[in-house]
Amino acid sequence: MKLIRRTLAALVLAVAGVAAAQVPGVGEREIVVGSIQDLSGPIALLGVPVRDGMQMRFDDANAAGGVHGRKLRLVVEDAGYDPKKGVLAARKLVQRDRVFAFLANLGTPVVMATMPLIVDAGRPHLFPFSPHESTYAPRHPLKFQMFAPYQDYMDAATRYMVQTHGYRKTCLLYQDDDYGLEVMKGVEAGLAKLGQPLVEKTSYKRGATDFSSQIARLRGAGCDFVVLATVVRETVAAVAEARRTGWNVDMLVTASGYSAQTHELGGKAVEGLYGVTVLPHPYEAGANGQLADWIRRYRERFGAAPNVWSVMGYGVADLFVKAADKAGRELTVERFTAAMESLHTPRDFFGAPEYRFSRDDHLGNRHGRIAQIRDGRWVILSDYLK
Repeated sequence: MKLIRRTLAALVLAVAGVAAAQVPGVGEREIVVGSIQDLSGPIALLGVPVRDGMQMRFDDANAAGGVHGRKLRLVVEDAGYDPKKGVLAARKLVQRDRVFAFLANLGTPVVMATMPLIVDAGRPHLFPFSPHESTYAPRHPLKFQMFAPYQDYMDAATRYMVQTHGYRKTCLLYQDDDYGLEVMKGVEAGLAKLGQPLVEKTSYKRGATDFSSQIARLRGAGCDFVVLATVVRETVAAVAEARRTGWNVDMLVTASGYSAQTHELGGKAVEGLYGVTVLPHPYEAGANGQLADWIRRYRERFGAAPNVWSVMGYGVADLFVKAADKAGRELTVERFTAAMESLHTPRDFFGAPEYRFSRDDHLGNRHGRIAQIRDGRWVILSDYLK
């Protein structure tokens, strides 16, 4: 009888092994996850800490035995914030590396170019660093997003700023692509609810360094409040140009410009800049015990201080770990997405919001907060805006 039971048990394990081998990226000993980042282009300042944060969370999971006995392996491709390179990277990760899922792909232009290819290949497209509506709507079984969409949080942030400060002439500087257009929709929606128009708008091309003409145009329009649909370097360049010309207008940047690098690169020029964020920056001074320990381990692992992008990278990887664990040992795309659709996480020691997913809603959070650079660091000014 014991021999029969052992034989049946061996047969079950063998069948499970064959089934796992048929799922791309899932083997007996590892789960392979892919990510497309910018490690060499204009937003490498964001891509490198995102990658490091994800790697740290996977390292932590692996040190604890992995997920149901499987170690997690992260394969990162550098697209340099170039959609064409992003497509090549996605194809490599699908066809050659055979990743199970894509995690935290960075940059709206890259995400828009690669997302159709990824979902057509049957891979989960998880938590891209692009709060674009199409990353979660219309609902698709393979698309999940945790970052508040540009339209929603810029609608709320614009209304908050105008109502709080009494601005009468709101203007917009935006990146000339899907990212900028999504922000514009949110700003216009917020102003419409207040019965105000968008007085002026002007765009720039990705990677621009000279903003003199755009700033002159906005100043000439008499703007008393400027929304920036920019990323870190462009944020610094635009604000610095305004201050150089003596224009001290209030400015609000999206979450794409909310980073320690903004005040580290901009110095005194960016003092007073407002920003939208989902998470507080992980400053060492005043950190709670768990956060202080995490900051120490991150420094030891990567030889640099973490920033909010490191935290977000860690956070997206943590959601993946939780969902994969919930899906069970017999990991398939179907079991993973079912686990995602019942995932709910509380606020954590980073100060992150609750993330809640359901069968009908694949967007885990819709809200952002207002912060401001004061004395060389970001200070949170509001709770989550609705």
